[in-house]
Amino acid sequence: MPVTDIITDHENLTMTVVADLAAPIERVWGVYADPEQLGRFWGPPGWPATFTSWNHEVGGRATYTMHGPRGEKSSGYWEFLAIEQPHRFEVLDGFSDEQGNPNEDFPAMRMEFTFESTPDGTRMRNTSHFVSLEALEQIVAMGAVEGTRMAMAQLDAVLQDLRDYAQGKGTEVELLDDTHVRITRLVEGSRDLVWRAHTEPELIKRWMLGPDGWEMTVCEVGLKAGDRYRNEWAPVGDTEGEPFGFEGEVLLVDAPRRAVQLERMSGTEGPDVLNDVNLYEEDGATLITVLMEFPDKETRDMILATGMADGMEASYQRLEGSVLTV
Repeated sequence: MPVTDIITDHENLTMTVVADLAAPIERVWGVYADPEQLGRFWGPPGWPATFTSWNHEVGGRATYTMHGPRGEKSSGYWEFLAIEQPHRFEVLDGFSDEQGNPNEDFPAMRMEFTFESTPDGTRMRNTSHFVSLEALEQIVAMGAVEGTRMAMAQLDAVLQDLRDYAQGKGTEVELLDDTHVRITRLVEGSRDLVWRAHTEPELIKRWMLGPDGWEMTVCEVGLKAGDRYRNEWAPVGDTEGEPFGFEGEVLLVDAPRRAVQLERMSGTEGPDVLNDVNLYEEDGATLITVLMEFPDKETRDMILATGMADGMEASYQRLEGSVLTV
């Protein structure tokens, strides 16, 4: 977690985010000056940002839209007020429609980013200046503090080479809060092939099996929002256990980058768990990120206690060994 402090100053009408980043100042500047890299962490988990325009010069504008897991959208714009590479830049930040037209219902704010070299990397300060106490309180009430903290937690993966960040770590589970869990796994293979392995039944049946001794008996995929899907497994040979399955609804598909679906145990009334799968490729390796949203902490703990992460790791090993190497 790179964020070390978030300070709301009601007297000076500011909110300041302080983050210590394990990367040199030129590298940190680079991720803020590249819209593709910036989009990977500007929105909180589950709300990745896509920059649709980028004019990186004083007086220039950038526009972006964050896409929520259930098809929600939130758009905004930056107007660049100052650029002093690699130490400082300043923007006017505001809400907008998808075409970049300002939304006057929400106040714009001036944001100043400064970067300072430290013995361990770079210290970043992001100070947002508000026009009134009401504007500051409105943004805080919308979840800006926690949303910023969760968004910045994604920055480590962007600053590092993907293999340096994740290779050899296996399936990692991170508890974000009481209802959100992030699972990451790096696999050697292209994003296109990893996407096919998640969406083509004949490939899914070869790897999505959990521990040894199980087979997938039903694989009905959904390829667009609104589709239903169903997967079922059964023990093989002398493996102990009862057949089981999951079913649900596809909420969002952005091939080959992202798929979101609701999932529940077959034959039950829930609870539903939201699975938000994102794929990012760099230099022939693909980082699989699964953001899981649970209805409550009890459901989260119950599902994690089943050994889910171990079963996912066994499946990912099978994915690399029997699908991505073909």
